[in-house]
Amino acid sequence: MNSAQKKYGMDAELLWKDRKRYLGMPLSFTRYRLIKNGDKWLKLFSDIGLLYSLVDELNIYRVQDITLHQTLFDKIFGTGTIILYSNDERNPEFRLKHIARPYKVREMLSNFIENERAKRNVRISEFQY
Repeated sequence: MNSAQKKYGMDAELLWKDRKRYLGMPLSFTRYRLIKNGDKWLKLFSDIGLLYSLVDELNIYRVQDITLHQTLFDKIFGTGTIILYSNDERNPEFRLKHIARPYKVREMLSNFIENERAKRNVRISEFQY
């Protein structure tokens, strides 16, 4: 039994994980995980803290848009921040701060989002005013 199964159930599968990084090194207590639970759900988790934990989650199919932000230092150290915009009222912006290989992660998340939307027949409509 792996750690994802202990935390999220027997059908849970860890697809991706990383930590918030400082100067390219994972010296933070902020952890990010992408977990799939069979065919039931695919969620992104943000777990912040050591003694006190704050866990936030986002259903992947709810994501409407993705933005990648990279400062000069991020470019030097190969990190970046991915912002996921969703239709969740409580947390419309889900940030993956200073993660490694941000372009690959953005592409991976984009593929998972499209697959989950197709599987659930979810359509995102765009309106121009």
